[in-house]
Amino acid sequence: MNRLKDKVILITGAARGIGEGIAREFHAQGATVILTDTLKSDIEAIAEELGENAFSHPLDVSDEQQWLDLFGWIEDKLGRLNGLVNNAGVTGLESGNEVHNPEKASLEAWRKVHAVNLDGTFLGCKHAIQFMRKTQSAGSIINMSSRSGLVGIPGAAAYASSKAAIRNHTKTVALYCAQEGLPIRCNSVHPAAIMTPIWDPMLGSGPQREVNFKKIVDACPMRRFGDVKEVALLCVMLASDEANYINASELTIDGGVLAGSFSATSD
Repeated sequence: MNRLKDKVILITGAARGIGEGIAREFHAQGATVILTDTLKSDIEAIAEELGENAFSHPLDVSDEQQWLDLFGWIEDKLGRLNGLVNNAGVTGLESGNEVHNPEKASLEAWRKVHAVNLDGTFLGCKHAIQFMRKTQSAGSIINMSSRSGLVGIPGAAAYASSKAAIRNHTKTVALYCAQEGLPIRCNSVHPAAIMTPIWDPMLGSGPQREVNFKKIVDACPMRRFGDVKEVALLCVMLASDEANYINASELTIDGGVLAGSFSATSD
């Protein structure tokens, strides 16, 4: 339970879903965790529940000044950083009435998704690299991409585009840090259907929810949604010293969905 002992790790979008799961698992594995989100009261409650070595700090990942303020706080409070999980993200479908197909999506809606997902990841990487260089800290950056960053998604064009860009930027960051002689690794994680609140608007409600749920499960060779803890444990490995030679990699966690076409057979 001490795979991340003595590491200080920042997690964005930590108020719920995958980000919350990662923060909880990292803390359980001995890390000092910094939970950030725009949902200030939620991350404060989680940090208070976790207790010692858990901190919260509000952050809109699309606002560079807030990143600067955050890293100033980290320098004063903790003095170093050994890991960053750029997890904060939106689909653009949260309200239930946004259109995000490539024909009818508005430019404003497109930019809103990229501001959080892509700009937020860029800013996180940028300021983490600068801070880790300054404090001479070794570290691991984990960028949360998606299955949608590897395949097209007709009804979520901006989300898919942003996640594909995160995949590529991860490799650029890894190569840059290696070129600069910095002991900073950068990898991307690509979950598919992980059961979190982000799925609620896509699954819908009432009888249609069950239909949509079954459609997604039937397309997965393992016939189920993934669990947040399964993603969190993969991130534990990437953040730990066990992964010191894993760099610029993309790790899918999708129950086999991306392996190819799948059709159930019976004997």
